[in-house]
Amino acid sequence: MSQFLNASDAARRLSISTKALRLYEQRGLLAPVRSDAGWRAYGPKDIERASEIVALRALGFSLAQVARVLTGDASGLEPALAAHQSTLETRLRGAIEAIDRLRGLRRDLARGETPTAGELARLLAPESGHNVAFDLPWPWGGERFELRDIRPLTYITGPLGSGKTRLAMRLAEELGGVFLGLDRTADPSSHSNIESTIALLVHDGATDSAALRALLIGLETSTPIVVDLIEQGLDRPTQEALIAHLRRRSPGAPLLCVMTRSSSILDLDAVGAGETILFCPANHSPPIRVVPHPGTPGYEALASCLATPEVRARSEGVRAVRR
Repeated sequence: MSQFLNASDAARRLSISTKALRLYEQRGLLAPVRSDAGWRAYGPKDIERASEIVALRALGFSLAQVARVLTGDASGLEPALAAHQSTLETRLRGAIEAIDRLRGLRRDLARGETPTAGELARLLAPESGHNVAFDLPWPWGGERFELRDIRPLTYITGPLGSGKTRLAMRLAEELGGVFLGLDRTADPSSHSNIESTIALLVHDGATDSAALRALLIGLETSTPIVVDLIEQGLDRPTQEALIAHLRRRSPGAPLLCVMTRSSSILDLDAVGAGETILFCPANHSPPIRVVPHPGTPGYEALASCLATPEVRARSEGVRAVRR
């Protein structure tokens, strides 16, 4: 058993959580052996397979897509690969623009013009165009809140009564966008072109429902959009297919902020570079940006706030009320 790792060591080597390993096993993607004492043991082939799963998840694949790829089924790969290519092309354009700025600064320097500190700083951290600053609404005390370099896909979460809904509404206002509330309905007369998206999601395991259609219609906007509890009315397979689809949006798509308390929507082991997590603490201290890695500030509180769709269904409709 010297070549085998226990769950904690395997997760550490893969930079994921032991919870993720158990999930992969539940989905039939991994089959670790058991020790005489009943503990899971991961051999070299298990680690290799798990590495492949982690890499596919990093590409934005849902677990259903991962399962198909591992069995050699190429159906549904085109949208994911096209989205990844678009992302790489956007990064390439950004790198070319940075190189052009650098050349310009070198030309100026050769002419005796010293670049400013701001110009030099932008070489390392070019502005994203999505920066906001405002006074926090109730239940906070009006503290000044600043959020810079907002990523294309941003999650807003927190326990009941933490103020996350008010933060989401204020964020939509400051971004000049739309707040999509819980009272979303599918308009039969709508001419929205969502049928192809519905077909892709169903192929990925989603259930075609009025809730899903209403959400997709609401997402059809050219301005930033903030969505209240995006998982409302959607089962686990639909949530997993939906978030994989949203991760595949083109880099030029409008900023999307989603409120959630579902671990299927906000899978901490699958958060990518283009995603931001905002957590509203229960004690009404200002919202914080959380990095999805164990041990970082706010991670444990964030993880304890998320639950599976099955658990979340037990408290569906529950709202915190101030008397």
